[in-house]
Amino acid sequence: MAEHENNSLDWKTVAAIEKDLRYISGIIKQKGREILNNYGITPPQFVAMQWLFEEGDMTIGELSNKMYLAFSTTTDLIDRLEKNRLVKRTKDEKDRRVVRVQLLEEGVRIIDEVIKKRQQYLAGLLVNFEPEEREELQQYLQKLHRYMKE
Repeated sequence: MAEHENNSLDWKTVAAIEKDLRYISGIIKQKGREILNNYGITPPQFVAMQWLFEEGDMTIGELSNKMYLAFSTTTDLIDRLEKNRLVKRTKDEKDRRVVRVQLLEEGVRIIDEVIKKRQQYLAGLLVNFEPEEREELQQYLQKLHRYMKE
């Protein structure tokens, strides 16, 4: 992370930004849970489905690592998703001993719908911003995300 020597930090501002981000995150999680209630899936199940949607098929071990969950917890989660016909286990074509988890069509449909509903919620709030403010907000969030990934 590049340090900017001329940019001395105002810790009151840092504290306020952290608090706002924490509150925003909490509200987004709550809204997400409300949306998921209509689909009969839990937030961790949705996160697993999102990983499969974004990254493609993976093993339960790989999914466990991405979600920071125990292997046994992830196995139970996948069992429930498979029972609901949202994912399926398949043998790896290269190594038949390896079992991969694949998102099914219904899982893709749910991901699409939930994300669209989240975006609609956000759009309803962003109409209160000027177009330039929306663009700046997006750029600042993208920049913060980039630094967090480093």
